[in-house]
Amino acid sequence: MMSHPTPYPDVNQVLHELVSGVHKALNTHCVGVYLYGSLALGDFDPASSDIDFVVVTDDELSAESVSALEALHSRIAMNHPRWATELEGSYVPKADMGRYDPARAYHLHVYQGHVGMEQHGVHWVIERHLLREHGVVLSGPGTRSLIEPISPDDLRRATTALMGEWWAPKVDEPGRPYVTKYQRYVVLTMCRVLYTLHHGTVASKPVAARWALAGLGERWAALIDRTLAGRAEGESKLVDETCNFIRYTFEQCVPYQ
Repeated sequence: MMSHPTPYPDVNQVLHELVSGVHKALNTHCVGVYLYGSLALGDFDPASSDIDFVVVTDDELSAESVSALEALHSRIAMNHPRWATELEGSYVPKADMGRYDPARAYHLHVYQGHVGMEQHGVHWVIERHLLREHGVVLSGPGTRSLIEPISPDDLRRATTALMGEWWAPKVDEPGRPYVTKYQRYVVLTMCRVLYTLHHGTVASKPVAARWALAGLGERWAALIDRTLAGRAEGESKLVDETCNFIRYTFEQCVPYQ
């Protein structure tokens, strides 16, 4: 099942070490290991994308298991420094995997080489959809046997909540540092949000951007076109236009608030 799960040999080396290490650390307590995010959707960029993974366990992790996983991720970071900060994932008990419940969303998380407990936010409604519909099985049963179907309106509501919690405040930050630094990512993400609102499902950023370019009309065509061509960075005028695009996208969320 594992073999060559991605087109990237160095990423596959990391994944082989991750899967073998997880099974050694957890033994029979590991239900399965899965990829989601850009590697599952087909828009992975080795220069900027994360390796997003989820490990499903049969129950809550013991202190001994957590220590073994901390040692595993330290080894991976040492053996693969190129990907040390890009390997991001969570360890979720099977009982909590089926549907997102904020009361049962505190799980072991790996981020930028650090291992610790983290509260999963509402974006995990979207991540579960990606896992269920597009997840790459590295080991274990198929994801559809672990995750309940997520309705189009549940996806729209989760996307709307995420826009309010995360994206809307970015346009009012002094100097708008996030928008300035990650302008291309922001534009593509807004296209993806609009795609989800319209279709009730999730597409890769390039697919969503091409849909938005064809469907949103002239108002946003130049910004999206420049973004797809890789020419939407570092211009203050385009930062203003990107902030306006965030505002426009947030306005489209109103029916789902």
